[in-house]
Amino acid sequence: MVLAIDFGTSNTVLCRWNAATQSSEVLALNTVSQRTSGPAVVPSLLYVEDAQQNQVLIGQPVRDRGLDRSDRCFKNFKRGIGTSIQGFLPDLDGCTLSFEQVGEWFLTQVIDQVKQQEEGLDELVLTVPVDSFETYRSWLGTLCQRWDISRVRMIDEPTAAALGYGITDNKTVLVIDFGGGTLDLATVQLSGRRSQALGYILKWGQKSMGNSAQQVSTAKVLAKAGENLGGADIDQWVAQYLCDQHGLPMSSLILRLAEQLKIQLSATPSANESYFDDETFESYDLTLTREQFDAILQQQGFFERLDERLTQVLQQGRRQGVDVADIDAVLLVGGTTQIPAIQSWIHTQFDGTKVCCDRPFTAVSSGALQLQQVKLTDFLYHGYGIRFWDRRNNCHGWHSIIPQGQAYPMIQPVELVLGASTEKQPSIELIIGELGSEQGSTEVYFEGNRLVTRRAKAGQAAAQSLNEKAPNIATLTPPGMPGEDRIRLSFTVDQDRLLKVTVEDLLTEEVLAKNQAVVELS
Repeated sequence: MVLAIDFGTSNTVLCRWNAATQSSEVLALNTVSQRTSGPAVVPSLLYVEDAQQNQVLIGQPVRDRGLDRSDRCFKNFKRGIGTSIQGFLPDLDGCTLSFEQVGEWFLTQVIDQVKQQEEGLDELVLTVPVDSFETYRSWLGTLCQRWDISRVRMIDEPTAAALGYGITDNKTVLVIDFGGGTLDLATVQLSGRRSQALGYILKWGQKSMGNSAQQVSTAKVLAKAGENLGGADIDQWVAQYLCDQHGLPMSSLILRLAEQLKIQLSATPSANESYFDDETFESYDLTLTREQFDAILQQQGFFERLDERLTQVLQQGRRQGVDVADIDAVLLVGGTTQIPAIQSWIHTQFDGTKVCCDRPFTAVSSGALQLQQVKLTDFLYHGYGIRFWDRRNNCHGWHSIIPQGQAYPMIQPVELVLGASTEKQPSIELIIGELGSEQGSTEVYFEGNRLVTRRAKAGQAAAQSLNEKAPNIATLTPPGMPGEDRIRLSFTVDQDRLLKVTVEDLLTEEVLAKNQAVVELS
């Protein structure tokens, strides 16, 4: 069986490939999926029963038993995976927890449920946010190896959504993927052509190649942008508004009611929920109108942030020769796109006849399965650099080597000449960093015991080291001395996103490394 998982901040959706019908279908997990009239989703909730014994409960049963109000329940934990956050997670049962551990428990439970319910899980496709760093992708890849699945692939969430909407070939689409934790946009050009072979980008193992001529679609990613902004942030804003209005303390129950009010407002002009304080024994009537809700969004600069991301992705598209008028369809993905104020914002930007919103929850996981029939052309979303010591500012800095937006595989290498930094330096190591965009960057952090986000200051580009235990790429014989150019580095990125380096000793004219893999890039 081929399975795709759209691991979301609020909900997780699974789709499997039906070989008989050559189409994807949503997979409902009998014990943990939400039982509603809509598509079967697994609420991204996890309750820790016993941390030492790895006993946890996930999905809908957590909500049914009212455990989502407990301090032992985790939600929105996807946002903290692979990020450097300020704050802490509670110790449970004598165990210190991390977001990575909570995410591992959740996804492992999902895989276990699939294996119990279905036969033969042979291939897995995982979707990732556009703005995710390689630490998140690497965490996913390491986790997959423990599940004993022979073939694993990853694809950006909005790119998968473009395929999942079933748009006919030779179209250019803009995907707006707005879920519980992230806002992702991508412009994707879909076209049909004949191909003699179809390759898969794998996380490990050998490439599988088809050798028969077949009609294969090409999905070319022209532009993409994203940031940590989602429905969970809106819930926080609404909850804080309710607390301020009624003088209530922030709690998991207030957050849950805020989410319910937000959902109600997608269908009605006003919403109402009742709150009972079990300490004071007082009852409160919590009401919210669309006008009040829209005012909260305005006060938080919400629409300005949407404008920034849309401008960013449209500017990238123009550099590829695609203007706004060339976009054939605007595809809405994620529960947050169902908010009327957001749909109104979208309709002010685009012709309403181009907007499609009928597959908000299933397009990503369904589209991920289309990778079997699609050749994907993509580029690196982040830039990459090497770390150096900045003597002027007395701190580490980053020297860019691979720019943001670099298409891969690279044809021309990037060259860099380095010298020794100390007397009789025996070797040279390289620490590679992933450099985020300065424009509109966000940080994940704690406020009290709540995991939220905030905007980074202008000019502060996020950077994450990819290989803190830096490999020795060059042994210098004789040892290097300061003040002289000693080695030439030639960097390339291959078709599997591997950053490779060739190292030449300028003193001895010896090649010390030839296309040596350093790190995998996102």
